[in-house]
Amino acid sequence: MADIKCIGILTSGGDAPGMNAAIRAVTRSAIFNGFKVKGIYRGYRGIMTNEIVEFKTQNVSNIIQMGGTILKTARCKEFMTPEGRQQAYENLKAHGIDALVVIGGDGSLTGARIFANEFNFPIIGLPGTIDNDLHGTDSTIGYDTALNTIMECIDKIRDTATSHERLFFIEVMGRDAGFLALNGAIAAGAEAAIIPEISTQVDQLAELIQNGFRKSKNSSIVLVAESPVTGGAMALAERVKNEYPGYDVRVSILGHLQRGGSPTAFDRILASRMGAAAIDALLDDQRNVMIGISNDEIVYVPFAKAIKKDKPIKSELLNTLHRLSI
Repeated sequence: MADIKCIGILTSGGDAPGMNAAIRAVTRSAIFNGFKVKGIYRGYRGIMTNEIVEFKTQNVSNIIQMGGTILKTARCKEFMTPEGRQQAYENLKAHGIDALVVIGGDGSLTGARIFANEFNFPIIGLPGTIDNDLHGTDSTIGYDTALNTIMECIDKIRDTATSHERLFFIEVMGRDAGFLALNGAIAAGAEAAIIPEISTQVDQLAELIQNGFRKSKNSSIVLVAESPVTGGAMALAERVKNEYPGYDVRVSILGHLQRGGSPTAFDRILASRMGAAAIDALLDDQRNVMIGISNDEIVYVPFAKAIKKDKPIKSELLNTLHRLSI
């Protein structure tokens, strides 16, 4: 711990509302504890290209309410190679950076784990992803905001669905995890959620049509996670048109709309707590762990556990959606 004097911060992967709140918290908590802080622009690529600047308290003023990330984010193929990571290590040392705080999702933390192991470099990860798919934390930074955005969009789409008596398939993000689709469906009062954790078969689609789009309802809304397992909303809509031509089917793909917007109070508080906890972890001689939240308590989750383990969907949520969609 005595060797750490300067901490670098970067955001990587898809942006998530609350990342700026996390950057603010890491910066100010580090300065409060006597560390120097350097912001690294454009993720791992910024290490390669030396887009590194010293951060003072004023660098993170008035950003807690902003979506996206002031540090930007980008892909970096070079960092995926041993030669690239060697160059990144040399650049970090040249800038006097002794430890990193990486804010991102599964891919970002995978890169952090590899780099940390290769160079014995202290890294703390913060779970910044709207998918909520990292194991060991009840919620990830950005998930609550994205969920609220989805809910607000569905509330508006329902007006059209009801007016025209249509069946709407609404596609949301979540390539490998159905948390947004499932909880979005419950929050918006949708009839069903089709998620990658449960493979979709023709008979399930038939059951959905027969039970969900009944005479007592003049419209139905189904959330679909954008996964190869589900086939996506367009493929499901095409099947309905072919197999149940009597239904008026429409598709709405929310896309990157879900990533943007000012973070909710929950995400701002979560990001602030996690950002401060990242510095506490370094002070506790922790390394190569992700900061998580479990039962409203901060926890340290080893990278291997956070990345490799699939976060399970609660069957209780599926049952709740099913019971309330009658």
